[in-house]
Amino acid sequence: MNLRKLAAALTVPALGLALAACGGGDEGGTSASGAKLVKADTLTICTHLPYKPFEFNEGGEVVGFDVDVLKIAADSEKLKTDVVNIGWETIVSGEALNSGKCDVAAGAMTITEEREKVMDFTEPYFEATQALMTKKGAGYASLDDLAGKTIAVQEATTGADYVKEHAPKDAKIITLEDSALMMQAVKSGKADAGVNDNGLLYDFVKNNTDTEITSEFQTGESYGFSVKKNGNDKLLDVLNKAINDKAAYDEVYKKWFGEAAAQ
Repeated sequence: MNLRKLAAALTVPALGLALAACGGGDEGGTSASGAKLVKADTLTICTHLPYKPFEFNEGGEVVGFDVDVLKIAADSEKLKTDVVNIGWETIVSGEALNSGKCDVAAGAMTITEEREKVMDFTEPYFEATQALMTKKGAGYASLDDLAGKTIAVQEATTGADYVKEHAPKDAKIITLEDSALMMQAVKSGKADAGVNDNGLLYDFVKNNTDTEITSEFQTGESYGFSVKKNGNDKLLDVLNKAINDKAAYDEVYKKWFGEAAAQ
């Protein structure tokens, strides 16, 4: 499939799915297509909140682009959806899937060789890159401008890896548990700049006009959903069909990003 590129203008309406209190159920099951499920009649999704507009809690419900794409898959199998909020390290290590906390992991998750060793990924469903966020007017146009300054990153992300590899040697890198803490560190002045996925940061600066995106880094990243390694090929097929359902996908994309997906 062709990767969809991020629209510059983001719109974030609300639509919800119930937040599950815990992952996994007492009784497993299978979908109409024979995909294995940790809870009967339900597609259980692990993610790490917040990561707006891909997944975040609004009014007690988990909403977002990733959630709605996975709902396309769930609807095709006549399944309900439960979303489990769990630590990001637990997701990217494969532990959440291996321990039966969920059927599928999501979280604007870049497909990497390291992650492919512990999880099976769908086809790419979104193209992204890294971006640099600063206070408006701070004058930091690139990582090179941040020599001797503080850069905030989110732990276990490709953005953190990029900064560690490309930031000036005398820059101070602070690693925070989630994206909200990372972005607030920049907004509050605790950090001079922050690096994370462009979709996340563009959404934040739209609603926080004292911040801005000053640069993007073409890292060639693609997002995928993941399932248990060598454990659920039929679910992968269901998820890939949803990703390639152009009409349904484009409707979800336009809802969250304000225009149809680029082909």
